[in-house]
Amino acid sequence: MVQRIQEALRNAGLGVIPDGIFGPITEEAVKSFQRENGLADDGIVGPATIAKLLAAKFSIKKSRRQITDIVIHCTASEYGKDLTVADVRRMHKALGWSDIGYHYLIRLDGRIEKGRDVDLIGAHVSGHNAHSIGVCYVGGLDAKGNPADTRTPNQKASLVSLLKMLRAAYPTARIKGHRDFSPDLNGNGCIEPWERIKSCPCYDCIPEYINI
Repeated sequence: MVQRIQEALRNAGLGVIPDGIFGPITEEAVKSFQRENGLADDGIVGPATIAKLLAAKFSIKKSRRQITDIVIHCTASEYGKDLTVADVRRMHKALGWSDIGYHYLIRLDGRIEKGRDVDLIGAHVSGHNAHSIGVCYVGGLDAKGNPADTRTPNQKASLVSLLKMLRAAYPTARIKGHRDFSPDLNGNGCIEPWERIKSCPCYDCIPEYINI
């Protein structure tokens, strides 16, 4: 983990050798990075700093498709087990799909990985794939296998950073969870818990990201 932080600092233009040792040089580089990015310069690599580090070396490609929705998902995978894009790609191809269904995957430590090219229609929300971007975090099941918001602090911070980048690229797109595309059976304009056809992504996205 320390070495990855050092690599991110180096990619951000700070002269750090990724030797895996969090010594005074690395700590000062972290403080410098924090000051440059409007964070408290305490030298502690917490969720907010990690999110900024990831964003500093991560850029998004704007799709040539018209994007109306940014859809949040979870992998609904074994509790505490990390997955890579390659892992999810294999899982989806085993289902007969051409590629991973999501455009972005956020791992347990907050790393953001690119999945299906954003110019290509994803396979993540039936009936709405043509004009949407699929974002998925690893998790969504508790230790007993029940649906739960298992996002780590790093995943939460990285989700916000990624969504801000996507919002800049698609300013009119709506940010919604997969379950928010369930049918509005009583026609009151909102998807109530009893109307949800699935739990994914296991938390309420719309109010959480209303200010992004």
